[in-house]
Amino acid sequence: MARQFNTEVTCDPKRHYMVDTTNKMKVFERLINFGKYFTINRARQFGKSTSLKWIYNHLNGEYMVVVIDFNNLNENDCISDTAFCKALGRLIDDNINDNLFANIDSFHSLDEATRKLCENSSKPVVLIIDNADRFIIPQLADLLSHFRAEYIERNSFERTSIFHSVILVSVKDITNLPLIIEERKYNSPWNVAADYKLDMTFNPQEISTMLADYENENHIGFDINEISQEIYKYTSGYPVLVSGVCKEIDENLDRDWTKNGVQEAAKNIIAKKTNLSESMINNLAKYPKLKAFIRAVLMENYSIPLDVNNPTMKFANMFPIIKANKDGRVEIHNLIFQQILINHFVSESNLNMLSPDSGMRLYLTKQGDLNMPLIINRFKDLMSKKTDKAEFLEREGRFMFICFLKPIINGTGFYYSEPENDDGSRMDLVITYNRKEYVIELKIWHGTEYEISGRDQLSEYLETRNLAEGYLVTFSFLKGKTAQAKPEWIDHNGKKI
Repeated sequence: MARQFNTEVTCDPKRHYMVDTTNKMKVFERLINFGKYFTINRARQFGKSTSLKWIYNHLNGEYMVVVIDFNNLNENDCISDTAFCKALGRLIDDNINDNLFANIDSFHSLDEATRKLCENSSKPVVLIIDNADRFIIPQLADLLSHFRAEYIERNSFERTSIFHSVILVSVKDITNLPLIIEERKYNSPWNVAADYKLDMTFNPQEISTMLADYENENHIGFDINEISQEIYKYTSGYPVLVSGVCKEIDENLDRDWTKNGVQEAAKNIIAKKTNLSESMINNLAKYPKLKAFIRAVLMENYSIPLDVNNPTMKFANMFPIIKANKDGRVEIHNLIFQQILINHFVSESNLNMLSPDSGMRLYLTKQGDLNMPLIINRFKDLMSKKTDKAEFLEREGRFMFICFLKPIINGTGFYYSEPENDDGSRMDLVITYNRKEYVIELKIWHGTEYEISGRDQLSEYLETRNLAEGYLVTFSFLKGKTAQAKPEWIDHNGKKI
């Protein structure tokens, strides 16, 4: 059977190329072996279903694994405790092919049926509830409280006739679910859940296991390590994006397994309307505080420490739209998300006056490269003529430049922010166009000394990328300070700026 890269359904190694996540799955195996109750909460298309399939396939011999899906519940199943317990019993019976739970109509009868199931089973029973956050209702809190009480009783009185392990799988984190529903308040009904650390994104080495499997079958002859690193550069290991880039290259880009092919694949994903991108943009529209926070980080270059106790940051991290950099500060999770969000903010902005004033070909050289000095000069002219500086905060200068730049490179080039270099310095914008790279640093004028430090920073960064030239754009909001007549080249530390 021919295999392909999968971005749609649960991965199957017989039909799909897959990253080897055995080491990650061993974390779940250890938790189950220790009889822990825990959650797997990750964003959609983040590998939850594939993880469940691994648990079932690898542990079903040692344990009796019962998997039920709350997507199979409907609203009528949630109108009362009786309806909920009956529906829950039906789901369990359908899974174990038994009528043991046929007559339950309360949490008490659920407890009795659970005792019989666990006593009659020759193996410890593991219960997995998928889509556990489908309905945030009082019955869910009661169920979690019920499991908590059983867990405490098992550990206090060595009771064995209950579930060995209970696993809740959800998008929302319900480990400490503070539910206040219909004036019924619940105090952390799932606070017995085990705490564990597991990064479910793919690192470059893990990505290479999938590419090696692909290469062994197809014999393309590409540098697996180099392409793994490049895929990680654009996706930060977000599972569905990793598979999406590979799928684009394999099926739509004539198997161009080069750095340029990875970038073209990323551009194709950005241009598509996907469930993932649509969900992200809808969340921004639904939650104004989230939108303001993401805009501040991405478009206004705020440096904000990540605090998962902050509700807005916790939600953005759960999606995950954001992640923490090595200094614990917020950055957008990956370059693909970054570009999608930039496009969204630019498209809804009211900065149309900053659109280029003539055909796009004007801004290209005869070789088809970007004429960056001309672009910067025209941007300066438009800022001077069409923009009242008093209307803008200093931090919006970067946003205005992106608004001007986007229609010039739209559909052909790729631009992104690299929030942090290896040495901890910050770069504002990296543009790739016609297979050439342009590095632009944007600064607010704070005096000559600060200007020179910007040149130092830019020249050092250019050295790390083996580039001979870069661009420094300075915004001044000081009264009486005139704009430079036109861009000029200077030599600084062996680089042209």
